[in-house]
Amino acid sequence: MTQTFEIKNPATGEVVDTLPVNTKEEVQAAIEACHEGFKAWRKTDAHHRSGIIKEWFRLINEHKDELAEIITKESGKPLHEALGEVAYANAYIEWYAEEAKRIYGRTVPANSPNKNIIIKKQPVGLVAGITPWNFPAAMLTRKVAPALAAGCSFIIKPAAETPLTTMKLVELAYEAGVPENVFKAVNGSGREIGSIFTDSPLVRKITFTGSTPVGKSLIKNSADTVKHVSMELGGHAPIIVCRDADIDIAVDQTIASKFRNAGQTCICANRLFVHESIVDEFSRKLSEKVSGLKVGNGLEEGTQVGPLINKQAYEKVSGQAENARQLGAEILCGGEGRADEEKGTYFYKPTVIKNATQEMEIMNEETFGPLIPIQPFSKVDEAVALANSLPFGLAAYYFTNDYKMGLYLSEQLEFGVIGWNDGAPSAAHAPFGGLKESGLGKEGGPEGIEAYLDTKYLSIGNLI
Repeated sequence: MTQTFEIKNPATGEVVDTLPVNTKEEVQAAIEACHEGFKAWRKTDAHHRSGIIKEWFRLINEHKDELAEIITKESGKPLHEALGEVAYANAYIEWYAEEAKRIYGRTVPANSPNKNIIIKKQPVGLVAGITPWNFPAAMLTRKVAPALAAGCSFIIKPAAETPLTTMKLVELAYEAGVPENVFKAVNGSGREIGSIFTDSPLVRKITFTGSTPVGKSLIKNSADTVKHVSMELGGHAPIIVCRDADIDIAVDQTIASKFRNAGQTCICANRLFVHESIVDEFSRKLSEKVSGLKVGNGLEEGTQVGPLINKQAYEKVSGQAENARQLGAEILCGGEGRADEEKGTYFYKPTVIKNATQEMEIMNEETFGPLIPIQPFSKVDEAVALANSLPFGLAAYYFTNDYKMGLYLSEQLEFGVIGWNDGAPSAAHAPFGGLKESGLGKEGGPEGIEAYLDTKYLSIGNLI
């Protein structure tokens, strides 16, 4: 009997769809098919691959409303955010459709008059990807688009909470002309399928977005077959608001960063360090705006903050808020949730916490929810030290109108993605990735396709 799993709308508890769980044999068969597909796909010329990827871009744009509704139903994010995600996801496809034609090798002056040296770029082979639930379209396309452009084949394991977006994108890819044995999706346990991916000698690269502990496990398990790995792992993004910052801009950009997808993003602001001279004004303005955010079903007009994805997320957020309260923090707005155990729906009001300290859980553990703490500082180096004190280095933000301070902070902060007076720095044409325990490699920009290429050196001797 085929095992199945349900995909539920986190805002209503409604079962959106039911999908089969792929068996170990089915996953292995998909790997073997994609390995064979790679042999032909790698030989296609770059212009042909580019044309197919461009057609995929066109079809996604044509189906953007349908895709956005799927994203909202399975992830809970507001519909306008889902539409934004589709556009963002498709930007990667458009970018890498063009980059397919820009995979350049080079010739190198030889150390002998009778030699030529040529450097070639070739696709790494079959790539296996594992993506998270919070951006089911964008996390897929920024991996698959450069892989296909480079000439790799690809097998994807989406999150169990949000596989329907992936299934639709795969369907559109086939319609665009991507061969079925070049791009496949499988569903099931992340632990089990991840092990199949890492154990298989046919898989030459693992690309993963998710938690640092899982990423470390995939890296370790990939060592036996010496696979390429790209890892976008956990973060705990700080914001530093300097004394000269434009407070209104800093407030608006903090909200844009923190409360998108109900705070369930890997680069959303989690720790807010505000100069002591402006902390009261900043806190008041931030809490006033945050308290006005509308919480509800993402399909309802006007919703700005949707549900948390599940009970575990709800308990973490509510637990961090309570821990901060017990340790003396002041809850300026929010601080309470609405859980319906019977339906399996979990909402939490956008929350601003003042007078946070380093003893609180929220300042040390990544928060995946609509909860932000404010801690004052007196000297900027104190704020930098606090920002850099954790092993994570994915994203950071700061607000200052002093260009010297801005450049200084850009050098001092140990993070891979930094926003200066900008709470939304992500872009398809720019490299995205973390430092320290927040990851390996970059996605996006010209760097993104390099992760799917091997470099081969050819020395030609005995020239006449």
